[in-house]
Amino acid sequence: MVYGITDLTTFVLGTIVIVLLPGPNSLYVMTVASQHGVSAGYRGALGIFTGDLILMTLAATGVASLFQANPALFVGLKYAGAAYLAFLGWGLLRAGIQRWQGPVANVDAPLPAPSASGRPFRVALLIGLMNPKAILFFVSFFIQFVSPTYPHPWLSFLVLGVIVQVCSMVYLSALILGGSYLAAVFRRRRKLAALCTGSVGGLFIGFGARLAVAGLG
Repeated sequence: MVYGITDLTTFVLGTIVIVLLPGPNSLYVMTVASQHGVSAGYRGALGIFTGDLILMTLAATGVASLFQANPALFVGLKYAGAAYLAFLGWGLLRAGIQRWQGPVANVDAPLPAPSASGRPFRVALLIGLMNPKAILFFVSFFIQFVSPTYPHPWLSFLVLGVIVQVCSMVYLSALILGGSYLAAVFRRRRKLAALCTGSVGGLFIGFGARLAVAGLG
């Protein structure tokens, strides 16, 4: 047992599987990278890292119990997050339609996620923070691997959190590099770019709907 972690190998394998599952965070980063380049993609990734760090800290300090005691707080944050995802999705969907119908000269027109300094960071941060289910997930997932007899549980949470962030960084880096490759393809194929943009928008709306109907449990 290392730092109070009961089964480190299983945790690492589980984390890899969870990180690889598609979600709004990874999809947003890849979209930003494909439209605005590697630098913008990494700014979005930094927003995800920061959001996850905040959520893991809140999970470790017992904020999940606050949601259990005040369901209205959970519901309010949940609907705000769902509305924000739907808002982003509608913007992408509309951009995809305009791109499909527009002239070829507009092939390089950016999506509604401009590469102005800091914007990808803020959007990615909000996508992560406005999902209260994430806090409950970190609690329910982490607690399975922390020994109840270990005198420093905060250290266990710290080590587990670092592992999650490293796995996330490797995966997002692959998506960012893949997104930069797609950028060159999209510049040559306007219809494909429009279709992918609209599809991503639809997925974001779907993510928002799924969050809206999510329960506290």
